[in-house]
Amino acid sequence: MLQKLLVRLGLAPPAHPVFAANYHYFKQLDQSRPLSEYDFVVFDTELTGLDRRRDEIVSIGAVRIHNLQIQVGDTYYVQINPQCALPKDSTLIHRITPQEIADAPCLSAVLPKFISFCGNSLLVGHYVGLDVAFVNRECRRHYGARLHNPCLDTMQMARTYTEMQWKQYHDRYRMDISYNLAALGKKYGLPDFRHHNAYEDALQTAYLFVYLVKKLRGEGIVTLRDLFNAGQGWRRLF
Repeated sequence: MLQKLLVRLGLAPPAHPVFAANYHYFKQLDQSRPLSEYDFVVFDTELTGLDRRRDEIVSIGAVRIHNLQIQVGDTYYVQINPQCALPKDSTLIHRITPQEIADAPCLSAVLPKFISFCGNSLLVGHYVGLDVAFVNRECRRHYGARLHNPCLDTMQMARTYTEMQWKQYHDRYRMDISYNLAALGKKYGLPDFRHHNAYEDALQTAYLFVYLVKKLRGEGIVTLRDLFNAGQGWRRLF
């Protein structure tokens, strides 16, 4: 029981060899390098709902970033047949119908490939905590372990950058700022993609991430440690 608790808390390596290698790699991660030297996997999920205990993943989309360039030929997308019923409310959001995923694979069949795609990359998402929570719940269910890849949240990065631009005290009380992914893309003049599609949201997030990294560089945020320190209130390992 103690060993399981230590593994769950990230204080000991898991027994599964893939997750043990993942644990050891990120335990020794050098955070002092420029951000351009890291590989990132930007991903998004579509869900049956937001209940982290009962709802399921219905699609995963991901794109790789290398040398701060989006690798459009190195992407991942899959639709998944969830174990629970697909609520009408969720279909109205992501437009995935029960008929469309009737013959899709279950998550346990596609999870190994997604884990392999993530590899030793840092993970990026817009409100990434939600997506990683669902992925790690399934990793624990099927492998008794979780991913230890550090996560970067573009929503929180955008907040950090916005706050750095505030010139006056009253700026912090502005009510017209939206950190919605589509709104940020429009605000910064980034390419527009179809919303609530896991792959296209991942692409939208990738463009936002590269944009913010380059803007934050002008604020003296150059290394991974700089970025974590700038948002020390939101750095999380899931």
